[in-house]
Parts: sequence; structure tokens; C-alpha cells
Amino acid sequence: MNKQFRKIAVLTSGGDAPGMNACVRAVTRAALSRGLEVIGFYGGYSGLLNNKMKTLNHGDVSNIVNEGGTFLYTDRCLEFKTEEGMKKAIACCRDNGIDGIVCIGGDGTFRGATDLSNHGIPTIGLTGSIDNDITASDYTIGFDTAMNTVCVMIDRLRDTCESHARCNVVEVMGRDCGEIALRTGIACGAVAVAIPEIPFDETAAFEKIKTLRAGGKRNFIVTVSEGLGKYGEELAKKIEEATGVETKFARLAHVCRGGRPTLRDRLTAAEMGTMAVELMLEGKSNLVVVEREGKLVTCDINYSHIVDRMYKNKLKEGDLDPYSAEEIASMKELCAYRKAEIERLYAMVGDLA
Repeated sequence: MNKQFRKIAVLTSGGDAPGMNACVRAVTRAALSRGLEVIGFYGGYSGLLNNKMKTLNHGDVSNIVNEGGTFLYTDRCLEFKTEEGMKKAIACCRDNGIDGIVCIGGDGTFRGATDLSNHGIPTIGLTGSIDNDITASDYTIGFDTAMNTVCVMIDRLRDTCESHARCNVVEVMGRDCGEIALRTGIACGAVAVAIPEIPFDETAAFEKIKTLRAGGKRNFIVTVSEGLGKYGEELAKKIEEATGVETKFARLAHVCRGGRPTLRDRLTAAEMGTMAVELMLEGKSNLVVVEREGKLVTCDINYSHIVDRMYKNKLKEGDLDPYSAEEIASMKELCAYRKAEIERLYAMVGDLA
């Protein structure tokens, strides 16, 4: 065991995701079983800045593996992004003898974890986000549960659509990532899917609906990503005007985030949490645990942050300066892979509708 790590902390930050509790539980129990002390920060980075913490024992994480949300709570802490906020965070770690932090969350959480690691606080990042929008990882904790929740809601909406011969445009969460809308659209038999990553062909969608209605089809579902702004509401009006099919709009909003985590999210959370503790005890840090081709692997936390910026077209001047030509090429390859996967799935929508 690496003696550098005697006490570690765990926090959840950004949007909550089903499976976060299972992940905190895994980090806590894996650390305790290896002789470490565990601190839980309440309210994400806000708790780190304001010393809102609790020493966690086995009982503190009992009966939470099946609960949605996060019992450590979460927050979006603007102060943490400032230099003064960072100084407070570092002081909190030093004053409380914290040797490393496991940060569970999405891209915003990893931006914070990157800052901590760059200031000398060892960190391990774990991907917890319903959006599945961490470019370095094929999968994030909470994604499967969110999709299952959306499928249940859409199936119920379809019952009414069939009864009344209607179309329903369903907006789902995902921020600027369209994966929830895309994958649930395929799973629920949507006639069309609109996501930020691929231009939406309104005319083709209208013609398909008209053709299917002429052939006797009564119900239609269209899924839309929230990343397109208020487009879903506008699209519902356009569909009714262009096709004559009565069309309703439904925004599922935060219902997508709640609920008991699925087996996949519980298991992924358990594996990631355990791996995070093992990495720290091996003397490794400043890493993100990601899923690639069905296996858990690690990548440098700064690399994860920059490749995410690259994919989302948010690179700033100088971001790529620390990296070699080979590393930049691998980033571009990863971005191309993710884009190609979305294009592959999107092509299925037209084939299966």
C-alpha cells in the first residue's frame, strides 16, 4: 500500500446522476477495507471550499446503492473557478490531512478536478453524468438509467398517440450531447430524431410522417435533444402544419435524472469506485477512469479535459501546446470515433422508422 494515501475524500459535483450513490459507497467501502480514512464533502466543490464534510464509515453508505441522486448532495460552485476559491480548496485539503480526492461528475466536475491536480492535489475522476458527454469515455454512470426512464415515458405517450392518432415531439435532456435523444429514439421507434450533432432534415421527416399516415399508421414519436434550444416546441407546430397530424410537445426535463439506478449503472459505479481507490494506493493520481470498448481504463485528467474541449469545439489558444503531435493525433482520432458512432446510429433512425 502506498503510504502517501492515508486519508482520501470523495465528492459529487455538477448534475446528479443515478448511480452516484453506488459510486460513493464503492469508494468508501473499498477505501475502508484497505485501511484508509474517508471524508465525504457535502455539496460538491462548495463543500470543499467551506469545510462541509463528514468522516464516512460503513454505516453511512448502507442502503444507498439502490437510491438515485446523491446523498452527498451537489452544487455548481462558481467560486471554485476563481484563484481565491482554489486557494481555499487547497487549504482545506492541507488543514484536514486529505491526501487525495475522488471527484464524481461530468465535464464541469473534471474541469475542477483538473485544476486541483494542477495545483498539486492528487485526484481521480469518475464519470457520472446522464448525458454521456465525456469524450474520453464511451459510457458515463447514470446514462443507462436516464435512457430507461425516457423509454418508459415515451411508451406511455405512445399509448395516447395511438388512441388519438397523434404525433408527440419529446424533448429529452443531454445538454449539447444528443445521445439520449438518439438512442431512446431508436429504442422507442421514433419516426425522426433531432440532435445537435447532425443537421435535421425537416422536409424528409414531414414526408415520412405523411407517407406513413397514408399507409394507416396512427401514432408518431419524434425525439429532440434539449441542446437544440426551443426547437422541439417549434418542430411540433411545424409537423402539424405540414402533415395535418395533430401534434403535441412534451418536455421530460429533470425527470430523466431521477430514479433508482439500473443494474448497469450500479455495477459500473461499483467497478469505477473500487478502481479509483486501487489507483491511489498504487501511487497513481491525476487520472480519469473511463470505459473504452467495454473495459475500464484510465487516461490523464488533463488529456481528458482537452480532448473534451476539442470534440466540443471549445479549444482555447495554447490548449494543445503541452501535447506532442502523437498525442494530438490520438485526440483527433478519439473525436472522429465518437462522431462516427453517432453518425452510424443516426443512419439507423431512417432505416428503422
